[in-house]
Amino acid sequence: MRILTGIQPSGQLHIGNYFGAIKPAVDLQSRGDCTYFIADYHSMTSLTEAEARRKNTIDVALDWLACGLDPKKNVLFRQSDVPEVCELMWMLGTLTPMGLLERAHSYKDKIAKGISPNFGLFAYPVLMAADILLYDSNVVPVGRDQKQHVEMTRDIAIKFNHTYGETLVVPEPEIRDETAVVPGLDGQKMSKSYGNTLEIFGEEKATRKKIMGIVMDSRTPAEPKPDAGKNIAIQLLKLVAPAEIAGDHENRLRAGGLGYGDLKKALFEHYWDFFAPYRAKRAELAANPDYVHDVLRDGAARARGVASDVLRRARRASGLA
Repeated sequence: MRILTGIQPSGQLHIGNYFGAIKPAVDLQSRGDCTYFIADYHSMTSLTEAEARRKNTIDVALDWLACGLDPKKNVLFRQSDVPEVCELMWMLGTLTPMGLLERAHSYKDKIAKGISPNFGLFAYPVLMAADILLYDSNVVPVGRDQKQHVEMTRDIAIKFNHTYGETLVVPEPEIRDETAVVPGLDGQKMSKSYGNTLEIFGEEKATRKKIMGIVMDSRTPAEPKPDAGKNIAIQLLKLVAPAEIAGDHENRLRAGGLGYGDLKKALFEHYWDFFAPYRAKRAELAANPDYVHDVLRDGAARARGVASDVLRRARRASGLA
C-alpha cells in the first residue's frame, strides 16, 4: 500500500496541520510505503517572496522530521524537484471539466474571504491530482476540508482511465473524524489564510499571548455554561491534554466555577508540554542543515523513480509516446 500526503511551505506549521495531516501521516508509517512532499508549487498561489519560499521549505522539512517522519523508511522530497508532476498535471487538465473546478469548496471559500483569485488557485485540484496519481498512491490522509480534493482526484483518474484505458491508480481518502477539522483561535477552521493559527513551534511568549487572547463571551466564572463542548479552548485542550483532564475542564466549565482565564492558562500549559519533545528534536536537526538537504535530495531521487514509471505509462496510454 502506498500512502501520500503533502503540505505547503507557506509559513509556520500550526496544530491544524499537525492533527489534520502530519500526525495521521506519521502514524501510517508502519502500514505501507509512505511518500511525503513539500508542496512548493502549490505555495505559489499565495506566496510570491522567493527567499521566504526557500526558508519555509526547509522549515517544513525540519518540522516533519521533528514530528516523527523517518526518512530511512519513507520518502520526503520537495515537490518542484520532481518536474514530472507538471507534465501529468497538463495531461489531467485536458480531461478535467470546468464545472468540477468551479464546485471546489476551497476555491469558493478563499474567494469569499477576499483572497485574490488566480489560475493557480483555480487549478489547484488538478495539480493536487497529479501529486497523488504520480506515485500510484492508494491512501491519502487528509483533513475533512480536503476530502473533496481527493474525491476530485478520483473523478479525474477515473475519467483518464475511461478515456485512455486503465492507467492510473484510483486513491482513497483517510480521515480521522475526531481531529479532521481543528478550530482556529477565532472559531473558524484553523488556516494561515485566516490568520487564526496556533503554531507548533511558536515562541513561548507569543504563543501564550495568542492563547490568552482567545475571545470568550461575557459570562462570569460562576455561571453554568451548557455549551461548554463548543468552547474553542475546550476543543483545543482535547487535542493536547489527556482525555481525563480535558473532560474535567469541560465538566467544570459546564457546571460553573471555572473561569475562562484559568481555562486558557491550562490550554497553554498542556500545549507547551505536548510539543516539548518535538521542539527539542527540531533544535537538534536545525543544527545540522546538511542532513536536511541530503534527506530532500535522496527523497527526490527515490520519488522520481516512481514518478517516471507512472508518467511513462500515462504518455504511452494517451499517445504521447
